[in-house]
Parts: sequence; structure tokens; C-alpha cells
Amino acid sequence: MKILMVCTENLPVPPVLGGAIQTYIAGSLPYLSKVHDITVLGVNDPSLPDEETIDGVHYVRVPGKVLELYREGVVEYIKGNQFDLIHIFNRPRLVLPIRKVAPKSKITLSMHNDMFNIGKIAVDEANLVLEEVSSIVTVSDYVGNVIRELYPQSANKIRTIYSGVDSDRFLPGNDSKMISTRNTLRKEFGLENKTVILFAGRLSENKGVDRLIRALPTLSKKFKDLALVIVGSNWFSQNNVTDYVAYIRAIAKKQDVPIITTGFVSPFEIHNWFAVADIFVCTSLWQEPLARVHYEAMAAGLPIVTTARGGNPEVIIPGENGLIVENPVDPDEFATKITEILSNKTLMKNMGKKGRELAVTKYLWSRVANEILSTWSQTEYASSISLEQLEQYEPQTLFKTAVQNTQLIETNNNVAEVKEPTVESQVEESEPLTQSETKAMEEVLVEKSKSTTRDRVVVKVEEYPANSNPRVLRRIRRVTDQGVNNVNSSSNPSPYTNEVRRLENRTNNLSNKVNSEPFELKRFPSVIELYRNRNR
Repeated sequence: MKILMVCTENLPVPPVLGGAIQTYIAGSLPYLSKVHDITVLGVNDPSLPDEETIDGVHYVRVPGKVLELYREGVVEYIKGNQFDLIHIFNRPRLVLPIRKVAPKSKITLSMHNDMFNIGKIAVDEANLVLEEVSSIVTVSDYVGNVIRELYPQSANKIRTIYSGVDSDRFLPGNDSKMISTRNTLRKEFGLENKTVILFAGRLSENKGVDRLIRALPTLSKKFKDLALVIVGSNWFSQNNVTDYVAYIRAIAKKQDVPIITTGFVSPFEIHNWFAVADIFVCTSLWQEPLARVHYEAMAAGLPIVTTARGGNPEVIIPGENGLIVENPVDPDEFATKITEILSNKTLMKNMGKKGRELAVTKYLWSRVANEILSTWSQTEYASSISLEQLEQYEPQTLFKTAVQNTQLIETNNNVAEVKEPTVESQVEESEPLTQSETKAMEEVLVEKSKSTTRDRVVVKVEEYPANSNPRVLRRIRRVTDQGVNNVNSSSNPSPYTNEVRRLENRTNNLSNKVNSEPFELKRFPSVIELYRNRNR
């Protein structure tokens, strides 16, 4: 079959910046591509070409770090190509737009977290999505059960396919291929003769690594040779110092136990740190779908301490390959479970061996691929949804504004006046906007402005309705040109110009020159309008 795999918009494939979904796709592709003609559609990245073919797999990358933009590129690409089956990863809100331009394709939907939860998708839209897809693959029973509880009619379409691991790359530290790496890193970071506890994951509050740090004083009373290695950053390849990261650093400095923080580590190098460690601890506080680090720790022959959150316990056989913390908000419970393992060297060794055995017998990528192939072969399609229904649940276009007759007057390369633009329509919201929604809208506007062919772009979005979040009641304006930094010399700056000045630092990099000619920036069309216009 000719198959399209549609990744999410936040990280590219291959997983050069990490990402569980991206790793899931990349791990199974070598096996899937031997059977089918596969194209992977994902978000673009400066480090990767927009199109390339690697080992028989065709990669296509389109712009859009927010779903509203990404959706347009996805729909445009699919419209010009035909596929027997489209496998969408973790974006149920892409199903209906894709169905409109691929009416005959089968659709499989993979779910890696809670995107069907109330608040992330309207109930009516979710019902249509679940009716439209032929099969739903989840990464854990937990994820599947959540969907079943919310939408019982979907139960017969749901199948759990656990993730996998490259057991030839993630190896125990005493393996002949890893001994040198283990010894080198331990020497470099002062970890020789230490019992190394490893945490690998994002540094965010819901990942809970602070609980592990706060368990160290209790542990250090019993074990004098401990060290903690924290691998990860606040968001994949980013190493920003958020409030939580600053908090982690602050409490780490107070510990007597050595704590190494590596920051972001490439997914192609992270296996080295698993080889350095003696025990792995997952501290998730949230209902985690099932963190893929469990598979990596098992393959590396590490005993695991994890939390009773979401799908994490599903790969743990208590007492055989790890232990489960029932109350992860309590640092003392982490200390108790870690002590139980570290104080019994035989148990520690046997847990590592059992984890490695499970990794190579149950959690290889070849098994993942075989189960996906089985799902694809059983997939059937019979849609009863009309175009009118699809249009009714068109994902909301965030910016519906037209700017006309914006006159820019250039005097000695300085902006002397910016006249108020005329706005033809307003953004209408029936519900208050959340902070994340507001941020998404701003990013959509900035990204749209980047792609304009105009030399200067001034965009204004009018006030939101009175029931909207007070934080966004004020006018949102964006100016996208380098000439704005000269606006301070304006003789009679208008209120609009003053607001331009306030935003100049963020927007200076979005254009290269100033043009004094008036222009008209039309309202950004929705996907429905694009679809209709292209079919006229």
C-alpha cells in the first residue's frame, strides 16, 4: 500500500530534537518500509531539507509550529497526492480536515496522550473523528481506557501497541560495547566508584524530579557513595532556565550528594548515560501515558523505580524488573523504594537482567512494526460523514481580520505616521481564551506575517467580545519590519505608533526593508475557504 504517516507539529522526524512520537515513528520505519511505500509528513526544521528520501522512506516537511498553520500545509500536501492509508499521530483534530481532501483513504489514528480529553476537542467533533477513523492505536492501556470511558462506542477500534527500543544501542554498562563509554563518562564527571541514580526527561513540574532530589538526604544517610545524574532540559532541545529549572538548581545546591545536570542530550547519544547509571528513577506526577524511558532503562539493564501514574506501571513487574511508587508526591516513598533495591545487590542485579530480557523479547521495534502492519491490514473504511458535517466542525480559524488602507509615510527613513487600519471583521469567541490559546493566536499571526511578500506588514486585531479573558481584551497589534526601531523619532506619534514601539523588539527580525507604499493585507482564509477556492 501507499501509506502516509502524519507526525505532530512540534518536533521533526527523524527525531533530531527528540520526542517520543518521533522516536516511535523512526524506530518502526525500517521494518514498515520493507512492506509498504511510505511517506512521512512532518514539520520543517532548519537542520533538515523540506524533502528527502532516506532508506526508501520519503520525508516531506511543511511549516507550522502551531497546529493551525501546520494543518494548512498538511491538507495542501495531501490534496495533491493519493494514499491508500493515512496514519495520523496524536492529532485527532487533523482527521476531519484530512478526510475532506482524502475521501477514499483509510485512516488510522495513533494516540500518545490525552488529546481526546474534554477541553482539547469538542465532544461533537470527537464523535465524528471516532466515527471516521478505522482504527485507533494507543501506546498504553491507560490511554485506550480513557478514550473508552469518554467515548464507549470507540472500544472495538482501540488497540494498544506498546512502544519499542533499539536493544543494540541501549546496552547494559557492563556490555563489552559500552564499558569504555561508561568508564570515560564516569571519570569525566567524577562518578568513579559512585552508585549512580539516573533521571532522564523534561525538567517540568509534572515530571517531578524535585521529589527525587528531596529524597537524597534520606538516602545519603544509608548510602555514602551516591550520585544523581539528571539528563534533560525544560523542552527537548531547549535549555531555557524556567522557574522550575531554577528551583531544581537551587535545591540541588543544598544537597551533599553530587548532582550532575547535563541539559539537553541528543537522542542519538542519550544511551551513553543509561550505560553510566546503576538504577533508573521515573518521578512523573501527572497521568503519564507511558514514558518511553522505561523501555530504554530496561534495555540498558537497569532496575527501575517508577510511579503509579497513567500507563507507567504497565511495563513493570513489581519485584522483578522494578518497583512502583504509589504516592509520588512524597519524597520519602522514593527513598524507601530506592533503598529496597540498592540495599540488596542480588535483587538489583536480577532486576536489571529481567529488564533486559523483557526489552529484547517484548519491546523491540520489530514487534511494534509487526503489530502496526497487522492493524493496517485489518483496517477498513466506510464513511457516512458528509462534506457539510466536516465543514461544521472546521477547526476554528484564529484570526479573521482584514487590514486595509494602512498608509505608511516615510520621512528620512523614519516612520512619521501610522494611520489606523480599517478592520472588517473581528475574532469571535464563545468561550474565554486560555493563556495557551492566546499564545497560539499570537504565534499564528507572527508566522503568517513572516510568509507575506509585502515589505512592511502592520496587522491589528480588534477587541475580543466582553466575555473573553480580560488578559486579551486589549488590542493585539503586530508590526513586522526592521524600520520600526526608528519610530522614536516620529514628531507626532499616535497611540497606535506608541504600541508599535512597545512591540518593536520582538518583531524587528521579521523583515529586511521599509517600503512607504500603502498596501492591503487580506483576511487569512480558513481551510474550508482554501478547499473551496482550489476546487472552483
